[in-house]
Formats: sequence, structure tokens, C-alpha cells
Amino acid sequence: MHFTKKAFATVSLVSVLFLAACGGNTSKTNEKASEQINFLETGELLTLNTTAEEDFVSFTAQNQVFEGLYTLDKKDTFVPGVAASMPVISKDQTEYTIKLRDNAKWSDGSQVTADDFVYAWRRVVDPKTAPSYAALFKDSIKNATEIHEGKLPVSELGVTAPDKETLKITLKKPVPYFISLLSFETFFPQKQAFVEKQGDKYGTDAAHTLYNGPFIMKDWEGNTAKKWTYAKNNEYWDKKQVTVDEISVQVAKDINAGVNLYTTKEADRAPLSGEYAKQYKDRSDFLTEKDALVSYLRLNQKRDGKATPLANNALRHALNLAVDKNALTTEILGDGSFPANGLLPKDFVQNPETGADFRTDSGDHLTFNKVEASKYLTQAKKELGTDTITLELLGDDQDTTKTIFTFLKDQFEKNLPGVTINIKTMPAKSATELTRTSNYDLSLAAWMPDFKDPWTYSSLFLSDYYNNSMNYNSPKYDQLVKSTDTTLATEPIARWNAFVDSEKILLDDDAAILPLYQHQTAVLQNPKVTGVQKHAFGSPYSYKFIEMAKN
Repeated sequence: MHFTKKAFATVSLVSVLFLAACGGNTSKTNEKASEQINFLETGELLTLNTTAEEDFVSFTAQNQVFEGLYTLDKKDTFVPGVAASMPVISKDQTEYTIKLRDNAKWSDGSQVTADDFVYAWRRVVDPKTAPSYAALFKDSIKNATEIHEGKLPVSELGVTAPDKETLKITLKKPVPYFISLLSFETFFPQKQAFVEKQGDKYGTDAAHTLYNGPFIMKDWEGNTAKKWTYAKNNEYWDKKQVTVDEISVQVAKDINAGVNLYTTKEADRAPLSGEYAKQYKDRSDFLTEKDALVSYLRLNQKRDGKATPLANNALRHALNLAVDKNALTTEILGDGSFPANGLLPKDFVQNPETGADFRTDSGDHLTFNKVEASKYLTQAKKELGTDTITLELLGDDQDTTKTIFTFLKDQFEKNLPGVTINIKTMPAKSATELTRTSNYDLSLAAWMPDFKDPWTYSSLFLSDYYNNSMNYNSPKYDQLVKSTDTTLATEPIARWNAFVDSEKILLDDDAAILPLYQHQTAVLQNPKVTGVQKHAFGSPYSYKFIEMAKN
């Protein structure tokens, strides 16, 4: 899969996933205003162009105002969206034929057609317009790579529209998670005539965007705007399921401000973390939402062309075993997050034969153990020929990051005598650049899956994937993970076992990364508001099923 900003997100991106609610109205509201739902986001909405670079706020917004071939129901199960039914798949699993429903409409009343998908997908792989998420297409659809590299015209992409309600897709190879991709924003449709009429302004504000989802956008004036509104789309084919007329959104980056708005009843939902989560966790309006986002430390083995101390296997094991993750999640975070003792998150993917969760089949790896950590440290010092080891810990300058870094520095230096940690924090953009160029020793990462498959995590650490910035190289790991995308692609059980075995190599054998915790979203929410749907992958939220009790 592809890795954009999400792969290099430091822990501050966790805060971007929080969704809160606040209103622009005063407490003196009339009857109509009191029924309006008011949300807030922790950052500005950057784009509504699904073939442009995206961030978490954009993902959330796009998922409300657009719809792809398939979408997620209340249980995160794939169900038809613009598609009329599930796809007909060829025996070799490389040909997909999808019928579109005839009542799927754009907000201008015109029909959503198969040509709208062909046009949008060609834009994704066209080197003139392609976002970095084009890699999702390059990994799956026939000729996408060659088109992106300028070797073939976009007309050769493996997607055609025999008629306006039929879409035919040809894959370059079997892709077990392809239906999951079809629910992802970059695979959404675009109406060619409208997009070309708007030119560079398409998707940059409410007026220059056309919608086919449960809502349309109102009052959004561009990527610096602090407010916008989702209004019910009366042209949406499933509009009967949408019971709210409007959801007002305001940008509020400060958690304290959000909590104040909530307590004064000007907010229907407010995010919590740290001390706030601990303070309110016993309230009846306190909620914890499941997340598949895993935070971990990258352990870079080569810097400026030279091996770092982290090229030593024993030192990597010592660091992994020296962190009390229970203390981190309960005493520092306090938002319901829990220790991650593996790469893949809990409650994300299940054994195709037994239904067992991945974490059950793979088990825990590298759990906190000061005695074993000390043994590995002794071995590392001997092999490195030194009694002192100094490492730099890189991250952004958000308060949460700094708090976690203070905890990690204490853990490493207290449990590993002779190890010194120098904390280096800076604006996220700068920290990301240092990470991309492997100019660090330890750096904080957070990863939320784009689609429902172990590949979205395991592929992160392939030696030849360009976003592997840790200089980790394991031929055995590469062979296992790549087999899941090639020889084992059509063998579900063997493929599953390969993922399980590869995680053991990454962690038990190589201690290549240091998993920290699986994030959980803690919020205060107005009990009258129900149906906020949190997803474990893809877009963070759907608002289609939100309801507001009248009394």
C-alpha cells in the first residue's frame, strides 16, 4: 500500500483523529438551533478533491459528502454504496464486474455513472494529477504503474465502462483486500464535466465541489476556513437513512477549549486526553471509541551512511523490554489506550478459518521485563565496546509528544544504566523531513490503516519500500511478507500464517521497532447524540447514521 503523511505521523496526529463538537451559537438558542448538531475538528479542512493529497480532517469530510462503490455499515462490514450489489469476481480473482445503482445521483441531480469512476481513477494515476495515494492503484490495477511512470497513456488503465451502469476492473494480480480499497476515498468518483469546468479551483471550497454522499458542504470557504457545515443531500439515493438536516463544524485545536464548550452546553462532543480523560472517565457521558491506530518507535540502524548503535540487535531488544507500557497508558495517556505488544492492532483482522483475532494468533511480543532488558544491555555494551550509549529521540513539538518523551527518557535511563536519551522536538513538518531522510536515532510514529488487511502494516517494513526509513533489511521478513502479495494471494490460510510469522521475525527476532500503545479515542458526548460511527480503517468517521433525540 501507499504511505503518505499517515506513515510519518508523530503522535500529534493522534490528536487529529479526535472529533469534538462545538457550536457557534450562544447559550441563548431558539428551538431550531437547539436541535442542530455542532461538531468541531482539531484542524482545518485542506481539500475536498479526492485525487489530491489528503489529511485526517479531509478524510473525514470527504467521507460525508462523497460515496464510493462500497461503504461501511454500522459494524464496519462492506456494503454497496454507488454499486448496486457486490462485485462479480473472476475465478483467477483479477477481473471485477460491478453494476451501479440507477438512482445514485450527484447533488446537481445528474446520475453517477461508471464513467465518473473511470475518469477519477485515471486522474489518480496520471503523472500530471496523481496524488501520492496513486500507489494504492499501482499495487493493484493493471497498467497503473506504467501510466504513472509515463510509459502508457491513461486510457490503458485497467478500468472500463461498457455502459453507464457497468464498471469492469482488471487487476495486475489477485488483491485479497481490493473490495476494502473500493471503499477508500481515492477510489471515489468525479464528474468530468464539472471538474474540468472548475479547473484548479475544484475541491478548494464548497462552491467548486459536486457531491454524491449523504451530505453536501455549505459555508466552507477554503483551507484556511475555521467553520463549515454538512447539510443533508436531498439527491442522495439513501437519504431516508439520514435523519439530521445539518451538522455544523468549527475548528478548535485546544482540548481545554473544547471541554469548556461542552460543559457550557455549546458543544455536543469534546475530545479528551491525559488528565482530562482521567478526570471525566467515571461520567455517564464519557465514551471510549476503538481505534486501530498503533503508536511505535522507529529504531534507525543507519544514519549519514554509518551504522548507529541501533544496528545492534541486543540493544534494540534491551530498549523494547525496558518500557513499562502499562504505566504509559494508564498514568500518562489515561484515555483508554492500551499497551501494544505487536505490530498489528487488536480487533482489526481475523483468521479466515477460525475467526480468531490476529493478536490472539500472534500473541504478545517483547513485553516489559527489566531483568531481561538488563541482560540484553550487558550484551550490547560488550558487542559495541562501550559502557555508555547516547541516542536521540525525535518527534514533533506537540505537548502530548513532549509528555510521552519525558516518560520514555525516564524509562530508558532508569532501566538501562549507561544509556542517555537526548530529546529533540520540532514542528511536525521538520521532524517528518528528518525521518524521511533517516536523520535520527529514535522517532515516534503512528499508523492507522487505509484498508482492512495485514498488508497495510506489514509492508511498512519491507526493505525496498521507499517509506522504510529505518534501514531495516531482513531477507526472511521480505520473503514472507511479499509472498502474501504474490504466491499466497489466493491462499487465505497460508497467507494469514505468513503474516503471523513475519511479525515474529520483525519483533521477536529483530526487535526492529518498539510498539508502544494502541490508541483509543476518549470523548465527552451529549447523550442525545447517537450514531457517530467510528471506523477501524480508512476514513475515521461516518455521520450518515447520526441521530439527535428531540427530548
